[in-house]
Amino acid sequence: MDIILKTDIAGLGYKNDIVTVKPGYGRNYLIPQGYAMMASESNKKMIAENIRQAAHKAEKIKNDAQALADQIGETVLTIPAKAGESGKIFGRVTSIQIADALREKGFDIDRKKITIDDVKTLGTYQASLDLHKEVKHKVNVEVVAAE
Repeated sequence: MDIILKTDIAGLGYKNDIVTVKPGYGRNYLIPQGYAMMASESNKKMIAENIRQAAHKAEKIKNDAQALADQIGETVLTIPAKAGESGKIFGRVTSIQIADALREKGFDIDRKKITIDDVKTLGTYQASLDLHKEVKHKVNVEVVAAE
């Protein structure tokens, strides 16, 4: 079943993408929730016209995202976490903590656009920032023992 996405959905696609999903997922979840619409010919033409009209606006958004990635650059975020003597942390480091650390440095990035692998010990990790469809950026996250 082909559908047109109305919003970005992690692991599936971005807004205005035409994707193929299983019929039950499309009919029972994506379309009723307002995340997608059927990919009929009229809807495809409507989306194509919207994309054509928004092309210059999308280019500006992409340039802004690239500028933000350049500003972040090689910034290293320090996240304090409670840890045992062996260096194993209690709890976990979440995207919310990374978003807060970025906000303290002056960058406002939605926590849903931040992914980090499972952090179990103190050390340096890389978090991925999904700033735009074509702009991904990696930021170093240093997990240190909280005092």
